[in-house]
Amino acid sequence: MQEVVDPMELSLDEGRFLVKIARKAIEHYLRLGEVIKPPRNTPNKLNKYGMSFVTILKYPSNELRGCIGYTQPIEPLVRNVINSAIAASTQDPRFPPMNIGEVNDVIIEVSVLSVPVELRVKGHDLLKEITIGKDGLIVDYGVYKGLLLPEVPVDYCWDEETFLSETCLKAGLKPDCWLSDRVKIYKYYTKTFREVKPQGDIIERNLIDEYKRKCSFLFRD
Repeated sequence: MQEVVDPMELSLDEGRFLVKIARKAIEHYLRLGEVIKPPRNTPNKLNKYGMSFVTILKYPSNELRGCIGYTQPIEPLVRNVINSAIAASTQDPRFPPMNIGEVNDVIIEVSVLSVPVELRVKGHDLLKEITIGKDGLIVDYGVYKGLLLPEVPVDYCWDEETFLSETCLKAGLKPDCWLSDRVKIYKYYTKTFREVKPQGDIIERNLIDEYKRKCSFLFRD
């Protein structure tokens, strides 16, 4: 079995490398229709198997332009980021494919995922198992599957129950599907790296701090 990258082991420099390679992959594919190869100077850790999502956001509005990724470790992380980046820019069914003229008007965000873990508790006990800003969620019921990244409830100031309900909706199910014993709920964690502006500085997002700061009204008595 291939060793899988733990997101918590990634440094800021490695995160910057992934964001830069995601942008390069998008630009190269939109110009030439070719998938780039991982460069020779790829850090060793990024050649381990891993899962990622690449999110493309319009700048400066932060409006979503595309987001696609993987929840299974099917290839080295660096190659997974390349493939996720190209897919996010050209295959997200919610949006038309990007064109090369857009690349300087978007910012790139890369989230590296841990292996999802099924939550064994049911009903309202699930609320105690979720930490906003740390956990992402997956809902799985037969052919119905939905995933939301940890940054989504932070960006929209959702509480735990809303996060579960929105993940159910993403799966094409009723918002209270998480209360059913037949629905499987998984959680995972990420490290998320993001451009501050197009081709600008790259930071690691501290989602828990963002949530406390941005959504402080949720914590008032």
